[in-house]
Amino acid sequence: MTSVLTVLFNGISLSSILLLAALGLSITFGLMRVINMAHGEFIMLGAYTTYLVQNFFLKFVSKGAFDFYFPVAIVFSFAAAFGFGLLLEKIVIRRLYGRETDSLLATWGVSLVLQQLARTIFGAPNVNVSAPSFLNGNITLFASADDAGLVMTYKRLFIIGLVIVCMILMYFLMYKSGYGKKVRATMQNRPMAQCLGIRTNLIDSYTFAIGSGLAGVAGCALCLLGSVGPTLGQNYIVDTFMVVVLGGVGRLAGTVAGALLIGMSNSAIQAGTSANIAKALVLLLVILFLQKKPQGLFVIHSRALDE
Repeated sequence: MTSVLTVLFNGISLSSILLLAALGLSITFGLMRVINMAHGEFIMLGAYTTYLVQNFFLKFVSKGAFDFYFPVAIVFSFAAAFGFGLLLEKIVIRRLYGRETDSLLATWGVSLVLQQLARTIFGAPNVNVSAPSFLNGNITLFASADDAGLVMTYKRLFIIGLVIVCMILMYFLMYKSGYGKKVRATMQNRPMAQCLGIRTNLIDSYTFAIGSGLAGVAGCALCLLGSVGPTLGQNYIVDTFMVVVLGGVGRLAGTVAGALLIGMSNSAIQAGTSANIAKALVLLLVILFLQKKPQGLFVIHSRALDE
């Protein structure tokens, strides 16, 4: 029983990390069909922002208030990635709509520039971020003399809770607000949305920026699990695209389902094999699934006119 629960918890934990990293990409990719290869660097930007906030608290804030740095870092990570995403959309992405190959190459170039910029500013070696004291430790369930039981670390539980909060906020933003209605109208029929007075260029800018900001939050959360380096985002870019494509482009529910399927499958296979074999098998299963259903688990029914 504890072995099954451990696999289940590890799968949910991995799914939450993938979901947090892919949440912003699902929105931007679904809305604008822009293949943003720099999405991983927004994750890196959020992680380095957390590192800077930590250092600021170490130098200028009393030790008793150090633990408050992490909630502040979440806000600043979102703001930094949001601002840079807004700038990138206005300077580069806006000129590449409808040119998916060009957007892929351009954003890949941007990702290389950002990685080198991170090496120049912070150095090539990884840097460490200290977790707040309230996230140190774990909860152990079903322990016995012969069994270590189910061990759930506070860090991973916090990440799961953070993902749930982000999902709730995005649900209300996309489905319960006036802005969300404009976004969905633009997704389904851009010419008609423009005829109704919706400024689709602003919708594109802010939606891309919000997706980038969510990647920054993912970077902040990943600081709890390991060190921060210039190539941090590259470790997740393939998995995030896989989650988005499997779930169905532009669907929030599809992103959740895709992250859960990939995370749980990876954890279950890894329990009997190795991490590399598990990743290869999961990728093979995703490819086979997309051969049968290329639009993913959830499909948006568009009213756009055929060109």
